Amino acid sequence: MDSITSDFWDVLLWSFWFFIWIAALMVWFRCLVDLFSDDSLSGWGKAGWAIVLILVPWLGALIYVIARGRSMTQRQLASAEKMRADQEQYIKQVAGTGPTPADQISNGKALLDKGAITPAEFEALKAKALA
Repeated sequence: MDSITSDFWDVLLWSFWFFIWIAALMVWFRCLVDLFSDDSLSGWGKAGWAIVLILVPWLGALIYVIARGRSMTQRQLASAEKMRADQEQYIKQVAGTGPTPADQISNGKALLDKGAITPAEFEALKAKALA
Protein backbone atom coordinates (compact mmCIF):
# COMPACT_ATOMS: atom_id res chain seq x y z
CA MET A 1 0.00 0.00 0.00
CA ASP A 2 2.88 2.36 0.69
CA SER A 3 4.26 2.02 -2.86
CA ILE A 4 0.94 3.17 -4.39
CA THR A 5 0.97 6.35 -2.29
CA SER A 6 4.58 7.11 -3.13
CA ASP A 7 3.94 6.43 -6.83
CA PHE A 8 0.94 8.80 -6.82
CA TRP A 9 2.96 11.56 -5.19
CA ASP A 10 5.82 10.95 -7.62
CA VAL A 11 3.42 11.37 -10.55
CA LEU A 12 1.96 14.49 -8.97
CA LEU A 13 5.44 15.94 -8.38
CA TRP A 14 6.55 15.16 -11.94
CA SER A 15 3.37 16.73 -13.28
CA PHE A 16 4.06 19.86 -11.27
CA TRP A 17 7.65 20.13 -12.56
CA PHE A 18 6.49 19.46 -16.12
CA PHE A 19 3.99 22.33 -15.81
CA ILE A 20 6.71 24.63 -14.45
CA TRP A 21 9.03 23.63 -17.31
CA ILE A 22 6.38 24.33 -20.00
CA ALA A 23 5.49 27.69 -18.40
CA ALA A 24 9.17 28.68 -18.28
CA LEU A 25 9.60 27.72 -21.95
CA MET A 26 6.62 29.89 -22.88
CA VAL A 27 8.09 32.88 -21.02
CA TRP A 28 11.50 32.32 -22.63
CA PHE A 29 10.08 32.14 -26.15
CA ARG A 30 7.88 35.19 -25.50
CA CYS A 31 11.00 37.12 -24.48
CA LEU A 32 12.81 36.05 -27.67
CA VAL A 33 9.86 37.01 -29.87
CA ASP A 34 9.57 40.39 -28.14
CA LEU A 35 13.32 40.97 -28.38
CA PHE A 36 13.48 40.50 -32.14
CA SER A 37 10.22 42.34 -32.87
CA ASP A 38 11.34 45.49 -31.01
CA ASP A 39 12.23 48.20 -33.53
CA SER A 40 13.56 50.62 -30.91
CA LEU A 41 16.38 48.32 -29.70
CA SER A 42 19.71 48.50 -31.53
CA GLY A 43 21.42 45.49 -33.05
CA TRP A 44 24.01 45.46 -30.27
CA GLY A 45 21.27 45.57 -27.66
CA LYS A 46 19.49 42.65 -29.32
CA ALA A 47 22.75 40.71 -29.51
CA GLY A 48 23.45 41.33 -25.83
CA TRP A 49 20.00 40.26 -24.72
CA ALA A 50 20.15 37.21 -27.03
CA ILE A 51 23.44 36.11 -25.43
CA VAL A 52 21.98 36.51 -21.95
CA LEU A 53 18.79 34.65 -22.90
CA ILE A 54 20.75 31.79 -24.50
CA LEU A 55 23.52 31.38 -21.90
CA VAL A 56 21.32 31.67 -18.80
CA PRO A 57 17.82 31.15 -20.20
CA TRP A 58 15.64 31.14 -17.09
CA LEU A 59 17.52 33.82 -15.20
CA GLY A 60 17.88 35.82 -18.43
CA ALA A 61 14.14 35.61 -19.08
CA LEU A 62 13.41 36.75 -15.53
CA ILE A 63 15.78 39.71 -15.87
CA TYR A 64 14.32 40.55 -19.31
CA VAL A 65 10.76 40.57 -17.96
CA ILE A 66 11.79 42.74 -15.01
CA ALA A 67 13.80 45.18 -17.16
CA ARG A 68 11.55 45.37 -20.21
CA GLY A 69 8.17 44.06 -19.04
CA ARG A 70 6.31 47.36 -19.28
CA SER A 71 7.59 48.05 -22.78
CA MET A 72 6.72 44.47 -23.78
CA THR A 73 3.10 45.21 -22.89
CA GLN A 74 3.14 48.54 -24.73
CA ARG A 75 4.57 46.92 -27.87
CA GLN A 76 2.00 44.13 -27.70
CA LEU A 77 -0.88 46.63 -27.32
CA ALA A 78 0.47 48.78 -30.17
CA SER A 79 0.73 45.70 -32.37
CA ALA A 80 -2.84 44.66 -31.55
CA GLU A 81 -4.11 48.19 -32.27
CA LYS A 82 -2.28 48.28 -35.61
CA MET A 83 -3.70 44.87 -36.51
CA ARG A 84 -7.22 46.07 -35.63
CA ALA A 85 -6.80 49.25 -37.69
CA ASP A 86 -5.45 47.27 -40.65
CA GLN A 87 -8.39 44.87 -40.39
CA GLU A 88 -10.92 47.73 -40.33
CA GLN A 89 -9.24 49.35 -43.34
CA TYR A 90 -9.30 46.04 -45.22
CA ILE A 91 -12.98 45.48 -44.41
CA LYS A 92 -13.86 48.99 -45.60
CA GLN A 93 -11.83 48.46 -48.77
CA VAL A 94 -13.47 45.12 -49.55
CA ALA A 95 -16.99 46.18 -48.59
CA GLY A 96 -16.79 49.50 -50.37
CA THR A 97 -19.48 52.10 -50.05
CA GLY A 98 -22.51 51.78 -52.26
CA PRO A 99 -24.36 54.71 -53.71
CA THR A 100 -26.73 56.48 -51.35
CA PRO A 101 -30.45 56.61 -52.13
CA ALA A 102 -30.06 60.27 -53.16
CA ASP A 103 -27.32 59.28 -55.62
CA GLN A 104 -29.50 56.52 -57.05
CA ILE A 105 -32.44 58.90 -57.51
CA SER A 106 -30.27 61.62 -59.12
CA ASN A 107 -28.75 59.03 -61.48
CA GLY A 108 -32.25 57.84 -62.33
CA LYS A 109 -33.37 61.46 -62.95
CA ALA A 110 -30.40 61.98 -65.26
CA LEU A 111 -31.38 58.85 -67.19
CA LEU A 112 -35.01 60.05 -67.34
CA ASP A 113 -33.91 63.47 -68.64
CA LYS A 114 -31.81 61.78 -71.35
CA GLY A 115 -34.77 59.64 -72.31
CA ALA A 116 -32.97 56.40 -71.48
CA ILE A 117 -35.77 55.29 -69.11
CA THR A 118 -39.49 55.94 -68.94
CA PRO A 119 -41.23 57.86 -66.13
CA ALA A 120 -42.65 54.55 -64.86
CA GLU A 121 -39.15 53.05 -64.69
CA PHE A 122 -37.92 56.17 -62.87
CA GLU A 123 -40.73 55.87 -60.30
CA ALA A 124 -39.85 52.17 -59.79
CA LEU A 125 -36.16 53.05 -59.37
CA LYS A 126 -37.04 55.81 -56.89
CA ALA A 127 -39.27 53.47 -54.87
CA LYS A 128 -36.53 50.85 -54.79
CA ALA A 129 -33.92 53.41 -53.65
CA LEU A 130 -36.18 54.68 -50.87
CA ALA A 131 -37.11 51.17 -49.68
